[in-house]
Amino acid sequence: MSDSPDDDLEELRQKKMEQLQERAESQQGDEARAQQEAAQQQAEAQKKAMLRQHLTDDARKRLNTVKMSKPQFGEKVEQQVVALAQSGRLQGKIDDSKMKQLLNELKPEKQSFDIRRR
Repeated sequence: MSDSPDDDLEELRQKKMEQLQERAESQQGDEARAQQEAAQQQAEAQKKAMLRQHLTDDARKRLNTVKMSKPQFGEKVEQQVVALAQSGRLQGKIDDSKMKQLLNELKPEKQSFDIRRR
């Protein structure tokens, strides 16, 4: 008998402590993820409220259409509108014609290819 009852008891205690520590760490990770998710949702709600405040209905529809076809470009435009609003450079609301201008300004330059036949 190499293991005494005290050794077995100590080994069980050690395993139990490790399990409790793992459980506590996983709960802390879950709480951190939940807080991060809540912060993202709050930031998204603030962005939507700001867009609602500074865009007319037609401009918002146009932006939503752009976001459906080109999500990354739509996000870029939203970020630009929010940045303009936060810096105080927007006077009044952005209407449809102003949104068209903004989209044209932010539109990435297309590369043109000239094909020559010999």
